Amino acid sequence: MIKHPFIAILVFAWFFTYNLIPAFAGIVESQPISQEIKPQRDLELQKIQRALENKIVQEKLKAYGLTKEEIEKKLSELSDEQIHILAKASEKVLSGGDALGAVVTLLVILILVVILLKLLNKEIIIR
Repeated sequence: MIKHPFIAILVFAWFFTYNLIPAFAGIVESQPISQEIKPQRDLELQKIQRALENKIVQEKLKAYGLTKEEIEKKLSELSDEQIHILAKASEKVLSGGDALGAVVTLLVILILVVILLKLLNKEIIIR
């Protein structure tokens, strides 16, 4: 037998009423995804622009026959993921340092230039 039937009835009643009470929900304001991504995209575009202002990067791009207008046009057509990749590479260009840092910076600049060339559908021919 049940030692305390009153407690058993209370527990049963609590579970029974708990399952019958509807859940209450409210409307939560939301922002379109574009509003959340746009500031981050703008920040990343600023990083890329700062890296493109680097004299070494400008010389390399001129050597490959790219104009500022072509580069800016292509930057406006890039997806958010591509902008993020370029911004990460641009951060490395903007960071200075010792001799090892200079070598790494030159390599990153070269990678950045190659990425831009690929995105602009230019070919690199080494003779």
